[in-house]
Amino acid sequence: MKNNYSDFPENLNLSLLKRKEQNLFRELYDAEHLIDFCSNDYLGFNQSQHLKKLTIENIVNYSNKNGSGGSRLLAGNHKNIVQLEQKIAEFHNADAGLIFNSGYDANLGLLSAIGKKDVIFLYDELIHASIHDGIRLSLSTYYKFKHNDINDLERLLINYSKTSTVYVLVESVYSMDGDLAPLKQIVELKNKFSFYLIVDEAHATGVFGNQGRGLCNELKIEKDCFARVHTFGKALGVHGAVVIGNKLLRDYLINFSRSFIYTTALSPHAYASIEAAYDVLLQANEIDKLKTIIFYFNNKAAQFGEMNCTQSAIQTFNLPGNEKVMHQSEILKQHGFDIRAIKSPTVKQGSERLRICLHSFNSKSEIDAMLNILSSHV
Repeated sequence: MKNNYSDFPENLNLSLLKRKEQNLFRELYDAEHLIDFCSNDYLGFNQSQHLKKLTIENIVNYSNKNGSGGSRLLAGNHKNIVQLEQKIAEFHNADAGLIFNSGYDANLGLLSAIGKKDVIFLYDELIHASIHDGIRLSLSTYYKFKHNDINDLERLLINYSKTSTVYVLVESVYSMDGDLAPLKQIVELKNKFSFYLIVDEAHATGVFGNQGRGLCNELKIEKDCFARVHTFGKALGVHGAVVIGNKLLRDYLINFSRSFIYTTALSPHAYASIEAAYDVLLQANEIDKLKTIIFYFNNKAAQFGEMNCTQSAIQTFNLPGNEKVMHQSEILKQHGFDIRAIKSPTVKQGSERLRICLHSFNSKSEIDAMLNILSSHV
């Protein structure tokens, strides 16, 4: 039976056709049979049977129902959720926290809520799309600074910090490059200029800091941050995110954050899994295993001039051109490895790359085999 697309708008169809012509067309495929160098499951928690067992045990603490029944402000709240938020905030050395349904919702809700007309957002040019979208939904003016460029950030602060309320927005670990923000230098700028610092710790949570508390913890700058966002869907292997800061910020978001107010709350299972993930994080030695794998990879990959080795779980292999990087990803897939091509416009044209995610469960032999294939086909 032929599909009838006669009722699909022509301008939308043309957009799809253009994507295909430019090698930008996105598709979903099943990669469970491949060796994982793709997912954000850095500690293997997504596969942890211990975490699964703890989650099942925890569910009764949140509800005996299947779903939440509404938003947190309606039927979706529970005293144990509030206790969980406080437990997470204390773990990350903050006064309070508020759980959102995802990292995207957290960034969207935080920035659109605090972005008043008299506010200016200064953001790193490689900041995550969710932060871009939160900024766009706000009423604020916004300017980007060059990636990890302290001098360019200082130039903007000179221009705007004396006359406006300024927020500086960075990721502690950048999702497409795996490099680290110069957080210590940014905090030093706070001694010269007046601004509020917001750090998205999505790819640092569970990887950096004492027991995975994040890069801000490792650098001892937690108290210099107005807000930090920790997501649970990466190293913690579950779902959701938390915005942490002081109690006034929590109160403000409950009252003004639309992605929190106007959405059905997470299910009891989700909250139970979040609590289980933090409990496992306190017990696990997976962080040390991951660091060993990162160290091994960096030593092995140093011979590749195109490889950008980092301290994080995210490594990149530069391969400019969408067609070229897609071809290399397909070769790796044929050899049993799941490594995705990062194409423009997700990254700038000419900076296309393979994004290699390392995990505590990856073996040294898998790394050797993957790098051998890469070296023989580029």
